[in-house]
Amino acid sequence: MKRTESAGGIVVNQRGEILVVSQHGTSWSLPKGHIEPGEDKLDAARREIYEESGVTQLELVGELGSYERFRISASGGEEPTELKTIHLFLFHTAQETLRPVDPDNPEAKWVEREAVPDLLTHQKDREFFLKSLEQFPRS
Repeated sequence: MKRTESAGGIVVNQRGEILVVSQHGTSWSLPKGHIEPGEDKLDAARREIYEESGVTQLELVGELGSYERFRISASGGEEPTELKTIHLFLFHTAQETLRPVDPDNPEAKWVEREAVPDLLTHQKDREFFLKSLEQFPRS
């Protein structure tokens, strides 16, 4: 089994909405992706958020921690050949316009925080998001 590390974030806008992105046009998640060689977790999180949403104005609030899950397969199930460790950070942004630059992640949108768990495709992403809500106050 291949083990990989990813980083990303929960990005909150001034209205308290959360950034979610479409991965390959087949699933929804928080913006995140693989950490490149020589890159630290925070730099990877900022790069992935930019690539998947176009957001560059990110104010770091804090580190939310990490969790493990299998990669999502093309059918939407779990792909047991790759176990990912995902590190997430909390960011605030005043930037509203979303323009993804990664062709594999064609859509990004702002979602009311109460609607985010129902939108996230992977159960472990939902669980971590719900746990993380306790760590940041409403805007």
